[in-house]
Amino acid sequence: MISNLSKTYHHGGVDLPVLQGLDLTLEAGDMAAVVGASGVGKSTFLQILGTLDLPSAGSITFNGEELTMMSAARLASFRNRQIGFVFQFHHLLPEFTALENVMMPALVQRLPLAVAQRRATDILSRVGLGKRLTHRPAELSGGEQQRVALARAMVLEPSLLLADEPTGNLDRATGEAIHELFLELNRERGSTLLVVTHNPDLAALMPRKLRMVDGGRIVDETPAPAAASPERVGEVADVADVGLPSAASAADPAIPTQASALAHATPNLSEGSTSPESPGSPANSESGSTTGGRI
Repeated sequence: MISNLSKTYHHGGVDLPVLQGLDLTLEAGDMAAVVGASGVGKSTFLQILGTLDLPSAGSITFNGEELTMMSAARLASFRNRQIGFVFQFHHLLPEFTALENVMMPALVQRLPLAVAQRRATDILSRVGLGKRLTHRPAELSGGEQQRVALARAMVLEPSLLLADEPTGNLDRATGEAIHELFLELNRERGSTLLVVTHNPDLAALMPRKLRMVDGGRIVDETPAPAAASPERVGEVADVADVGLPSAASAADPAIPTQASALAHATPNLSEGSTSPESPGSPANSESGSTTGGRI
C-alpha cells in the first residue's frame, strides 16, 4: 500500500515537486500498466517503489512491512530478494555470458553455486535461450538481450516485478513477443507486475490501467467489469464448483557489486562447465519468495 507519497527535488535553491500525495494499492498477483505523458513522474515513481530512491514523505507498506523505515543494508537485502527490475536498456555486464548475468542476483543472495546455475539455466530455457547460455551480450540480438534481462529479474522469483519501458528499444514484432512473455511468466509465477510504458498495445494487455497525471497523482482507468446478463446467472451457478488451477509462485537485477561476487564464485562457466551441488546442501537452501506481494 502506498499512502500520501510525495517526492520533491531541490535544485539551485528551488523546490521541484514531482509526486504529491500519491495513493495506490496493489494486490498480490496484480498486473498493471502505468501510462502518462513524459515528465509527469512515472520513472521516479517506479524507482521509489523499487526502493532505488526514497520518498520525501509518505508510506510504502509491502506485505505488512514499512519500507521507508528500513536501514540501508536491510533495504538492499529486501530489494534483492523481493523485487525484480527490467529496464528499457538491458544493463547486462558485457564481460559475462547470459548464464553468468542471470546467476548474479542468486550469488549476491548467497545461494549455492549449483543452485544458482540451475535456476539461471531453467529460466533462460523458459525464455527461449537454452542454447545461448554461453553467449555474451554482444553476441545476442536486442530481443535476446532483453530476454536475458527478464530472466535475470525473475531468477529469484520475486514478489514484485517492475518494468520501465521494457520494449522501448525493440522493433514491433520483438516487442510484442516480449509483452506476451511478461504476461505468461507472471501468470505462471504469480508475481505482482507493474509496467511503466508509452506503448498502448502493452498497456491494453494489462488487466489494470493506471494513468499518472500532472501533479504526480495516479488515476485508475481500469474498465469496470461487465455485468452478467440474467440468462448467464444460471450458467455461472452451474459451474461454481469447478476448480480452476491457481497461478504458480512468483522473479533482481544485477548491481555493480555483483560482478565481483560472480568472479569469486564462478570457476569457468563461460566454457559451459557445471558445478555439482554440494552433497551436504540442505534442500531448503534456495531463497526467493513464493507468492506475489501486496503493496
